[in-house]
Amino acid sequence: MNIVGGEQIRPGAQHMMTYPTLFESADAASNRSQWWFLALVRLEYGLLLVTAFFSLGWSDTREYYAAYAIVFALSMIVMAYRSTRKPERTWYQARALSESVKTLSWRFAMRAEPFDDTKSSDARRDFRSLLGTVMKANQSISDALSGLKADGEQLPSAMQDMREKKLEERRAFYLRHRIADQRAWYQKKAQSNGAAAKRWLVISCLAYGIGLFFILTRVIDPSAAGWPTEPLVVFASAAIGWTQIKKFNELAAAYTLTAQEIGLTQSLIEDTKTAGEFSAAVNEAELAFSREHTQWAARQQQGN
Repeated sequence: MNIVGGEQIRPGAQHMMTYPTLFESADAASNRSQWWFLALVRLEYGLLLVTAFFSLGWSDTREYYAAYAIVFALSMIVMAYRSTRKPERTWYQARALSESVKTLSWRFAMRAEPFDDTKSSDARRDFRSLLGTVMKANQSISDALSGLKADGEQLPSAMQDMREKKLEERRAFYLRHRIADQRAWYQKKAQSNGAAAKRWLVISCLAYGIGLFFILTRVIDPSAAGWPTEPLVVFASAAIGWTQIKKFNELAAAYTLTAQEIGLTQSLIEDTKTAGEFSAAVNEAELAFSREHTQWAARQQQGN
């Protein structure tokens, strides 16, 4: 998950497929940037909520208003830092890099396009060339990769060994550790995002409902003591903002559709009889995975 659509773990994580070191570094950079981005958002919303409580004027002392000013200034600093540093960009770019390396790895290990060469030496050469191209295309996140693992294999022997296995073994491995793994991940995340969307909707409605109740008490009796609504308004706004950032509804719908699409691809792969048919089926599956990730990245960027 690694990390997805703003989730903590991205699809396809399993221990039986060994990926190049570049994948591990990009995956770690993406996870770290995602955590940092969401932590800044939480901190900003939390400071704004504290500021809303300060605005109620619980005290008239100088120290009270000094603390009020400090918290307000901190919220502004966090907002400015997040807007200028944009850790979400590194999150998306590093995720794109890791997904590119992952799909290349599966294509190579399954002897699928464009690594369906008869000679293994030609396939290894093509893999190194494409991996180098991917690295050059993502030089903008080189700083995010610095300090991460860089001394492992870029063409793991496990990938090469899998490539040399019989078609039946490669097909069974792909169905179990790529197709089934991906489908289960998307189904699980579709359910969790759908549940989160409902949960945050209820929380937002409760905040608005309590605020409305406080206001109506003043309508009924204007002389009654007023209940503070400012923190409730800020909390409700933060809940809505968090829902928009996480895109629970969009991801639930998209992941459900992707899981259905993977089911069709699974049937296609199961029916393959020749190396050519299997290569074409793997190519179609990997294109579907890449397409979903591209759409995920586009959805994330639209909201931030």
